[in-house]
Amino acid sequence: MWDFSATKLIEQYKSGVLSPVEVMTALLTRIDEVNPKINALYEVDAAGAMAQAEASEARWKAGAPMGPLDGVPCVIKDSFAVKGMVMLRGLKARRDVAPDTKDCPPVARLREAGAIIFAKGTMPDMGFLGAGVNSANGVTRNPWDLSLNTGGSSAGPAAAVAAGLAPISVGSDVGGSVRLPATHCGLFALKPTAGAIPHLPYSRDRAAGPITRDVSDAILMMSVLGLPDAEAYEPGMDIPATLTPADLKGKRIGLMLSIGDSDAPAPEVEALIRKAAEVFKGLGADVTEMDNPVPFPFLEALTSYFAVKAASERAGLPEDRRGDMLPILTRCCDKGDAMSARDFAKALSTVEKAALAVNRATDAYDLVLAPTMPVANYPAEFTSADPEFPHRGVGFTALFNQTGQPAATVACGFAGTSPVGLQVIGAKGEDAAILSACLAYEAARGPLKPFPQTVGE
Repeated sequence: MWDFSATKLIEQYKSGVLSPVEVMTALLTRIDEVNPKINALYEVDAAGAMAQAEASEARWKAGAPMGPLDGVPCVIKDSFAVKGMVMLRGLKARRDVAPDTKDCPPVARLREAGAIIFAKGTMPDMGFLGAGVNSANGVTRNPWDLSLNTGGSSAGPAAAVAAGLAPISVGSDVGGSVRLPATHCGLFALKPTAGAIPHLPYSRDRAAGPITRDVSDAILMMSVLGLPDAEAYEPGMDIPATLTPADLKGKRIGLMLSIGDSDAPAPEVEALIRKAAEVFKGLGADVTEMDNPVPFPFLEALTSYFAVKAASERAGLPEDRRGDMLPILTRCCDKGDAMSARDFAKALSTVEKAALAVNRATDAYDLVLAPTMPVANYPAEFTSADPEFPHRGVGFTALFNQTGQPAATVACGFAGTSPVGLQVIGAKGEDAAILSACLAYEAARGPLKPFPQTVGE
């Protein structure tokens, strides 16, 4: 049962072939076997999971499911408030924080839809890194190859779904944080249009998003996550629970293989992205390779912007614990503290200019294809593909948080033992179009390698 999608589980529940109790029992057994090898989950409420599964089973037997995700186990990222669970945000400094007393909006919507909320997934300190390393829990490892990184910052949720510890998860994305781990773990993820998923506390950069094994499960999750919330600022978005594959005939699609001063895609990554573009051509799309849409450096300015945000969060920690974080975070926070208002304004202006440039360039197309990450992967213990420059790998993802455009990643092949993801980008509000296009690509691409049944053997 561990590799069943949410959509398949719902079908099985409807027909009475499986029950949520059977599924949750099987997943808890798999968690006991696999989680010690990958370190994806830092808190598992087994008793609560079984109680939720029993209640779901009773509803299904009565023919009265609570919602479209009734009985589907779901892993929640460490940056989300879950009633009764602790939020560490990857930080050793928060090791004795009290459990949260209320669900944040995305968790509340999932719970209202009947999902079984039972585990918290790891993330790097403050969500600042695109890697699966943190001071609170250590290294999270990739189920496809334990020597490789999961990406981040939704590291644990992605690793958990790829390893079959849960069929679905929800993460958050400030610069690529659902897309990067999804590409490294062979999954699908959507960073939706800004405001499509209500969330608290409010952030202009961050978006919550689903991380799943296939596109259909993400669509089902979006139909729930996009519902409005009375306390949140974002309006939400109406996404149907099912969509049909897009007709791509005549669609104008840009192929973006360079952006600003980001590293160029590694040859094996570029080859897979070009192969994916050929699939879109085969579906009738008009694919055109784009010039670099941001003809100036922006990554150092982006790191400066993130450093000030990190320094602000560190300032909120108890003074005697501010050193209880990864050394790379300490250096970045120190940089943020030392930055003058003038230099911060200059960095922010550069980021905004880059966002405007990429928005204008992508506006000429119905969709844009790009690598999600310029390299296939790097060692599990690394905090970045370039340990001295933690945001070197987010060049293709981060600006779409600044523009507010939706961007998804879908697995397009393997480079050695590591999955590689294709990023699919659209205009604001065109989330359904991206999801439909990804459905069409997923079907035309055909199946890839099955998810790893055994981990670390």
